[in-house]
Order: sequence, then structure tokens, then C-alpha cells
Amino acid sequence: MDIIEVTNLHKRYGATTAVDDVSFTVEAGEIFGILGPNGAGKTTTVECLTGLRAPDRGTLRVLGLDPGRDRGELRQRVGVQLQESRLPDRQTVGEAMELYRSFYRRPADGGRLLEMLGIADKRTTQYRKLSGGQKQRLAIALALVGSPEVAVLDELTTGLDPQARRDTWDLVEHVRDAGVTVVLVTHFMDEAERLCDRLAVIDSGRVTALDTPAGLVARVGAQQRVQFRPSVPVDERLLTDLPEVTDLRHHGQHVVVTGTGNLLQAVTSVLAVHHVVAHDLRVEQASLDDAFITLTGRRSV
Repeated sequence: MDIIEVTNLHKRYGATTAVDDVSFTVEAGEIFGILGPNGAGKTTTVECLTGLRAPDRGTLRVLGLDPGRDRGELRQRVGVQLQESRLPDRQTVGEAMELYRSFYRRPADGGRLLEMLGIADKRTTQYRKLSGGQKQRLAIALALVGSPEVAVLDELTTGLDPQARRDTWDLVEHVRDAGVTVVLVTHFMDEAERLCDRLAVIDSGRVTALDTPAGLVARVGAQQRVQFRPSVPVDERLLTDLPEVTDLRHHGQHVVVTGTGNLLQAVTSVLAVHHVVAHDLRVEQASLDDAFITLTGRRSV
């Protein structure tokens, strides 16, 4: 069942078109990713979706509600963690939790949420004294305190160190496993690939692709890359003449060969015949990053 329906969404700011004819649906129980570079229109899309901004035109339905007309009811059923959310510096974690609980008619157990997110021991700690990861955990807790059916999480892990990012990913999966449908806005390829069941790739305000992470990667094709540092200079034609090879490039002392089929065996066999040792040999399959570049012409962060 579709929990969210977005059809032909448009939003302009003066002469700038932020969202240009965006359409997608989100199914119950999935983690749906909105992926794209900074400034692509991702945040504007979810702000329209959650009733924080009025679209210029298009149709939006969340849990059967119109975000503009039914804003009050929607806020009781949808939790939102905004990209730029911040609390008063001297407000404690416990005070923030109790304040947010008061906004909802069926609030969750605040203490249990803090325990689930690993910050129960910070209940008396002021916001200004929390680490970046702890602030993100609190933001998730406040997004969930209304017992929402849908959670919208915008650029959740920006600025976090690698361990804090991975801990946050585990929390997002835990939220989904608890029965909450998650809309995750991100520009990180590894985050999207790890968490999302499906992805809408947005670039310059438009949806350029909508598929599973594996489906997007498949659009790149079954290409592989073999990278190595040859022990002696190698004649490029020995490799480019191979039927498996589609491209050859040099990155400093390394040779990067792109191709299909049994590329690794073809390359290493030719090198062995000509007594070339492949140092630092590495094989890479097509990734979501490759798909992103193909679809948008941009490199990810």
C-alpha cells in the first residue's frame, strides 16, 4: 500500500525552480531514499511533503492526508528530523523530550526512546554539551516521540564521524523494524546503498531515476574495473585489444582497465604471458556511485 503519493510537484523561489515535476510513491514499511547532490531540491520536496512549505502546484498525499489542508492531523502522525534542526543551548535532553511529548495526543514513552537511542544517561545534560552524534540521536528521538507512522529524516548523518554514522544507520533500521515507514534524504552513496529499499535520484529539481539500489547499479551495466601497478611499462594495445576491455586509463603509476565478462582473467593472463607483474591489484564492481555519475553527470560527496 502506498503511504505517500507525490504527483507532478513544482516549487519555485523567484526565478529559481527548486522542484520541477517530481513524482514518486512510498510503500508502507520501507526505507525510501531521496538521493541527490546539495541543492538538488531534496529538502524542498520533503518540506512540501510535510506541510512546511506550500507547493506551487502538484498533488501530495501522506497517509491519505493533504499536507496543506490537513497540516494539524499530519503533524500528529508524521515525525520530522530537519536538516538544520537545533534546540536552545541550555535546554536539557529531558526538558526537550517532555516539551515535545506535550505536542502529541499519543506520545511515546520518552524514557524508553532515550534508552533505545543510547542517550538515557544524558537526560540532565544541556544541549550545548552534547556531541554531534548525541544531538543526532536526540533529533531522532524527538522525531519519534509522537509515535509516528512515517518518519522523515533529512541529511541525518552530515557532519558525523564514521562510527557515529554507522551507529545512526543501525538506529534507522531499528526504527523501520518497529513498523515506521522512513523517508531518508541523503547525498551519501554508502548511506543510500546500506539503508534504502528504493531510491528516487533527484538532480536539478527533477527525478532522474527511481529504482532499488541494485536496479540503479544495473543501469550502469555489468562493468568491472581492474586496477594495478605494472612492474614494467606495458604496451596498452595488449590490453585494449582484448574483447573484454572497453576502456583503459592511467592514474599516476596505476593502470585502470574497465570492461565486462571475465575481465580479471583476461588481463592477468596477458600480463603473465608478457612477464608483467601486477602489483597492488584491485578489482571493483559497478557501484551506486557509478550509477549516480551516469544519471546526473556529477560525482558524489
